Amino acid sequence: MLNPALPLTESAAHMLEDSSLQNQPVQNQRVPQGRKAVISSEELITAALKLVGPHRSISTLSLREVAREAGIAPNSFYRHFRDIDELAVSLIELAGTSLRKVLSEARQRASNERSVVQTSIEVFMEQLSIGEGFLPILLREGKVGSAAFKQAVERQLCFFEDELQQDLVRLGEAKGQPLHQPELAARAMTRLVFAMASVAMDLPTTEQQQMMAETITMLRMILTGARVMVTQESVQN
Repeated sequence: MLNPALPLTESAAHMLEDSSLQNQPVQNQRVPQGRKAVISSEELITAALKLVGPHRSISTLSLREVAREAGIAPNSFYRHFRDIDELAVSLIELAGTSLRKVLSEARQRASNERSVVQTSIEVFMEQLSIGEGFLPILLREGKVGSAAFKQAVERQLCFFEDELQQDLVRLGEAKGQPLHQPELAARAMTRLVFAMASVAMDLPTTEQQQMMAETITMLRMILTGARVMVTQESVQN
């Protein structure tokens, strides 16, 4: 029998259909030179990430291109993904998960509200400058990607909002400064940061720094407004 770990090329598939060849010794079933016999879905995603880089949309990738970068036969791609779109959505999900982890760790290290805002934006801008980073993928596919890709990005933004809301509530309780509708504050802050970053990614470094400073000020204005509205509500009641 053929080793199930070996990829089935078109010629190998024909061999299976021919009963006279089914008993051929396994050692004769050779993987084409330069190709991997076994590959994981994570390796395929990594190959796609290398091809995309900081400026290319996932929608421009082809299955054969990804397979070639990963060092496998095109047919082996289907062992892990239905098509290139399914791989692209997985890449977007990985980008969101990885970036949320980085930002969450930055917020946990911050000691007060000011440093939370400052640290988060600095980390965000650092991710924007990484050549093969995940942030450009979310920013780009949220604007120019297919409907499926935009929906995948939207899901990630909602996750960002949920995690930020939890941190805002935690910090508000610790400082005795609750926020008015923290879920809306988190949504406003998340959407603002991503909107500003989508513009900043195409700007020179000096202009990015200026935009970062402006974004930090806007975020503090949102937090201040949400805090004041709590005070106004208590007075009215």
